[in-house]
Amino acid sequence: MTAASVAFDRPRPGRYFLADSAPAAWLSAVAPRPGRRCFRLLSGLLPGLLLLGSPLPASAQQKIGAFDPEHTRFGVELRTRWGQRVVGRFPRYQGELVAVDEDRRQVRVRLATAAVRIGDSERYTAMARGKAFFDAEHYPEVEFVSDPVSEEDVRRGGTLRGRLTIRGVTRYETFQLQPATCARPGRDCDVIASGRIDRYDYGLDAWKLALDNHVRFIMQVRLDKDSES
Repeated sequence: MTAASVAFDRPRPGRYFLADSAPAAWLSAVAPRPGRRCFRLLSGLLPGLLLLGSPLPASAQQKIGAFDPEHTRFGVELRTRWGQRVVGRFPRYQGELVAVDEDRRQVRVRLATAAVRIGDSERYTAMARGKAFFDAEHYPEVEFVSDPVSEEDVRRGGTLRGRLTIRGVTRYETFQLQPATCARPGRDCDVIASGRIDRYDYGLDAWKLALDNHVRFIMQVRLDKDSES
């Protein structure tokens, strides 16, 4: 697998105080009691204010295609305290590319933790799936949902930011995209991104004395032949 280099911490966007409060209670707490006409006006405006923090509806987004299993790979890499590489892979996954608008695309990936393999070692594989690491019994998936990114950004390379969820913890992270080697990345050549996370941010606290604090994820993806152009 070709390696590049991911990182994933920012507050989660899209939360507004108004959305978490009862409108009438909030108004009475921060302002004098309005007149009946004023209250009707505010009540009419409130739904529009709440929509400002909402994502685009699913009906407005268009699935372009799923990932081609022949060319798509998801890997994980750790380092021992002595500099040795411990390499793993996620052979079972779900992934797709979605059109957010005419130019921008969003990557959505879910990796099955119960299927993760660490080299050819049954012992390390069992430990990675176990309670002290990915805890596949209680957290069956690692999920990444990217921010929208333009096709030109994918061709040029750069950052791929998004929400990473491991063991029920979601953080905002940043992957690094390698520059594309063709004019239509994701169709005629692979899109490759990778980077590091701090494993303790997600409760991946096994093997403290043996492993470095970071986990590196690697994505190498290509769309299947039935994907839209």
